[in-house]
Amino acid sequence: MTAASVQADHPAVAPKRRTSRGAGPRGYAAEPGPLVRRMILSLAGVVFAVPIIGMIEFSLRIGQPVKGVQSYGIQHFVSLFDPATSDTYSVLFEGIVNSLTICALTVFIVLALLLPAMIMVELKFPVLRRALEFICIIPVTIPSIVLVVGYVPVYSIVARAFGSNPWTLAFAIGIIVLPYAYRPIAANLAAVEVVILSEASRSLGASWGSVIRLVILPNLRRGILASCFITIAVVLGEYTIASFLSQNTFQTALILVQHTDPYVAVIFALFALLFAFVLLFFIGRIGSSRNRRSL
Repeated sequence: MTAASVQADHPAVAPKRRTSRGAGPRGYAAEPGPLVRRMILSLAGVVFAVPIIGMIEFSLRIGQPVKGVQSYGIQHFVSLFDPATSDTYSVLFEGIVNSLTICALTVFIVLALLLPAMIMVELKFPVLRRALEFICIIPVTIPSIVLVVGYVPVYSIVARAFGSNPWTLAFAIGIIVLPYAYRPIAANLAAVEVVILSEASRSLGASWGSVIRLVILPNLRRGILASCFITIAVVLGEYTIASFLSQNTFQTALILVQHTDPYVAVIFALFALLFAFVLLFFIGRIGSSRNRRSL
């Protein structure tokens, strides 16, 4: 009996046909090709660059065009640091300080309340995961103007307890940012097996404090940083609550200054964009550097 006849009688022992590497059922590629990626990035770059270039061009204008020729200079930038105009823009600088204070307090609320609650639910009470998600997503479904109407009677009590100070807006904005702060941390928790990691650490004798500080939080670093960045971006862009509660923040001061000096308003809008870019770059560098250390 030959080998060919054995293979014919018993197909199971027949040698498999050699195929090229990666051969198999062909499907649709989920990732676009290099050319498509370059086109998408180029289009996105143009969409972002055109308004920024327009803002820079407007902030450098000096007076009205003369015979169709526009003069440019940095006089508007210099005037920001001129002692003679310090009183004119004092409301804007005060609004920036107030917004940064609200940013710090709102981030503290997210890290002190939301993050421990999400970790506790993930480790001890997984049945409450849906309820916590529903509570955190509710604010995004309610318009800001409706929330402000509900905040007005509440803030009368807050004003009596803490005074009518801009930093008290952190209590209200802390609720507004819940959906945006929840998502990055929830996605990071879903990608990390925190239950297995915590059980393994506890079996090795680590305390719960050590487990959270040395095991869970380092694995949630990217989600926490993304949540903090989104929180800061939302706070810096919040106008409705501050306006209806008559508080001076960056956005409300920007609207006031825009009526008297639109050039300075555009300059500070550029500074805000630059601050957001630097913050995003800094957070990205922290995440990448720590990842390289862990390898």
